[in-house]
Amino acid sequence: MNTIDQKYQKLLQDILDNGVEKNDRTGTGTISVFGRQITHKMSQGFPLLTTKKMAWNVMVTELLWFLRGDTNIKFLLDYDCHIWDGDAYKHYNTVVKLDTWNVFPAYSKEQFIDRIKTDDQFAKVWGDLGPIYGKQWRQWQGWMDMNGNEKGSLWYDQILRLIHDLKTNPDSRRLMVNAWNVAELDQMVLPPCHYGFQVWTRELSKFERSRYMGLPEGEHFLDDVLEKHNIPKRAISLMWNQRSVDTFLGLPFNIASYALLLEIIAKEVNMIPEDLIGNLGDVHLYKNHIDQAKKQIERDPYDLPKLVINDEFWNPDQGIIRQIDHIEPHDFFLNGYKSHPAIKAPLSN
Repeated sequence: MNTIDQKYQKLLQDILDNGVEKNDRTGTGTISVFGRQITHKMSQGFPLLTTKKMAWNVMVTELLWFLRGDTNIKFLLDYDCHIWDGDAYKHYNTVVKLDTWNVFPAYSKEQFIDRIKTDDQFAKVWGDLGPIYGKQWRQWQGWMDMNGNEKGSLWYDQILRLIHDLKTNPDSRRLMVNAWNVAELDQMVLPPCHYGFQVWTRELSKFERSRYMGLPEGEHFLDDVLEKHNIPKRAISLMWNQRSVDTFLGLPFNIASYALLLEIIAKEVNMIPEDLIGNLGDVHLYKNHIDQAKKQIERDPYDLPKLVINDEFWNPDQGIIRQIDHIEPHDFFLNGYKSHPAIKAPLSN
């Protein structure tokens, strides 16, 4: 069953029908609506859109990059992921244009990316995007009083704290991760578009647990069987908030990325992924994406694929997040993904 493609197509049509023209920082121009929501039941399958071919490995690589706490595009380039190239180069090019002493060479974008790939020192300086998502998720900087006088720096690992709270207090209403660090926005090449997420859990009935295990009718009260197979006792849902939505290029990635994040967190805390919810602010189509959106609306969706996580070489006692630096994009793959051909569209930076 696939309703996420249909919901996405309806959102595209909503923008075409009701969007107003707005200027934007890139100079491309958009048509925009405000305040929309998109939802998905994870039991229907993994929500990677089928009405156009999606770059699965690119999306997985970016999410692992976030979870590692990394902010340098060198990791992305090592896995042939180029979605942040434009932002890094734009920052470099801005510095070059202000460089009246000609200290920095005026590289083309291709030369710049090649230098990042091959020169570690250059990559260390120019590949970093500032304190964007990964830094905020894993190393949010706060301040604490020391001896009642001095203030010292304190780093908060929001992801590890979330995992701890899910395991110790799963009914908490404070299960949140935030990327909108106001004090560091001016240091980022791009302020977060999807700026925070919250998770929510509920207890599963014995019948729901038995159905998840695939037990035959009438055997759903066998507690010892459920415990023996470590069948999850809770379902977990995730809701993310997004201030700015590039609906044609960005949103399909956001949907799949947060779905994969939900799957990873659920595996970490032994819960069943349930609902995925996106709260969307400025929902827009760039003017040079309109024809592509119309083309995608006309396509009939295929069935959704199933996510497979290859954890054969993971250490179950250590947990996913604590060994995230050793997890590779190829550890996550899809069974049964069938899609229409890709629809190319330019990225506005």
